Amino acid sequence: MKDILQDIVSKTHALGFLDLVRVNAEGDATSFESMAEDRSVILFAETHSPVAEFKSVFGMPNLDKLALHLKNPEYKENAKIDVVEQERNGETVPTHIHFENERGDFQNDYRFMNRAIIEEKLKTVKFKGANWNVVFEPSVAAISRMKLMSAAHSDEPVFSVRTEDSNLVFAFGDASTHAGEFVFQHDVEGELSHTWSWPVQQVQSILNLDGDVTMSISDQGAMQISVDSGMAKYDYILPAQSK
Repeated sequence: MKDILQDIVSKTHALGFLDLVRVNAEGDATSFESMAEDRSVILFAETHSPVAEFKSVFGMPNLDKLALHLKNPEYKENAKIDVVEQERNGETVPTHIHFENERGDFQNDYRFMNRAIIEEKLKTVKFKGANWNVVFEPSVAAISRMKLMSAAHSDEPVFSVRTEDSNLVFAFGDASTHAGEFVFQHDVEGELSHTWSWPVQQVQSILNLDGDVTMSISDQGAMQISVDSGMAKYDYILPAQSK
């Protein structure tokens, strides 16, 4: 139980812009949805195996509190971390996670959000899909180069993406500013006929996550960064932004 909770927190709250998750544990799969408050990032995720402790649909709010409990040394070894359920309107639903240390003298409850409220708060989380024109697995070196370039242009909130001679180019700034660009990925298959822009901080934070990363870019103005943690696959959708 602790492992999947840590995985969820590390792929949402730790990014700094996702602090509310909708859990759907109906059927044979366990999936998650989230969205940044400014709608710059939409998350869809699914675990490789169903989480037995999760049932029905509920929300996980205030992930900062959950993160604190998971890091608490009182719960480091032999702690009880249990999902507590209650009967509501004839249905058994999860209400909270109970944390208790080995001695039973240090306890905390992390409360879930009920189905009606979480569905209202995240009702606009929708993505109709896209045709991905460029798909590749970015290298560690490419991600490191992204850090160097973004540090040199820390005043630029977005960067633009284009294909040129089979290379994927990331550009910062323009003719009116200090500008720079670099080849993020050589020899990509496919091409982009439009130049789109995406937020630097969000893209870089997602690329820095642990796991196997795949990047997909659509000429329809969408980027998807998929991160497979080994426990779940997280798909981060980023609509293109105006510069």
